[in-house]
Amino acid sequence: EKFDIVKKWGINTYKCTKQLLSERFGRGSRTVDLELETQIELLRETKRKYESVLHLARALTAHLYSLVQTQHALGDAFADLSQKSPELQEEFGYNAETQKLLCKNGETLLGAVNFFVSSINTLVNKTMEDTLMTVKQYETARLEYDAYRTDLEELSMGPRDASAVSRLDTAQSQFQSHKDKYEKLRADVAIKLKFLEENKIKVMHKQLLLFHNAISAYFAGNQQQLEQTLKQFNIKLKTPGAEKPSWLEEQ
Repeated sequence: EKFDIVKKWGINTYKCTKQLLSERFGRGSRTVDLELETQIELLRETKRKYESVLHLARALTAHLYSLVQTQHALGDAFADLSQKSPELQEEFGYNAETQKLLCKNGETLLGAVNFFVSSINTLVNKTMEDTLMTVKQYETARLEYDAYRTDLEELSMGPRDASAVSRLDTAQSQFQSHKDKYEKLRADVAIKLKFLEENKIKVMHKQLLLFHNAISAYFAGNQQQLEQTLKQFNIKLKTPGAEKPSWLEEQ
């Protein structure tokens, strides 16, 4: 039984390698679904662009985290000097309060950006990747289908003795099996691409609105609007003073 499995694998590999080489050198015909392959290439290009956005959003998170940490340290330094410098107590005091407020707003913004990063990461590395895995299966099935189609066509043009007829029947059966597999995966890819596009639009509509509102509120100094944005998207921050990993560690 193991020998038969290895034998079938070897024959299949040989036929597919032969088909692949003939296509690359322009000698073999290739089944092409122009509409589907255009959509697949568009998905791969979209994934590359979204990966770039994800990389930049993670860099922004790192910079914001460093800024918040610096503001926190600066606020502590001002507060300490306020206690030890009576002649500048008021000036150091209100600067300490300003940095404290900026820290709070920065942590709130980090919550929004971190949520944005997490959602884009899921879309790119889970949802899109899942569809591309089905695409790879489809592309393998397409190659196998063309390999067995070519094999059947070559046998059909040969002699029709008893041995040849037997091989032709076997080739016809194998071709039909691979054709069914190819057509099923082609349909699966078409459905997944459709649902992926709908899901992408839904996710990005929400995430881009979140990102815009949070960034705009933060740089406008609108603390109330910033907090309202997190409530709108059901984003919860950890309680102040609780032990927590850094925003980078949560990535």
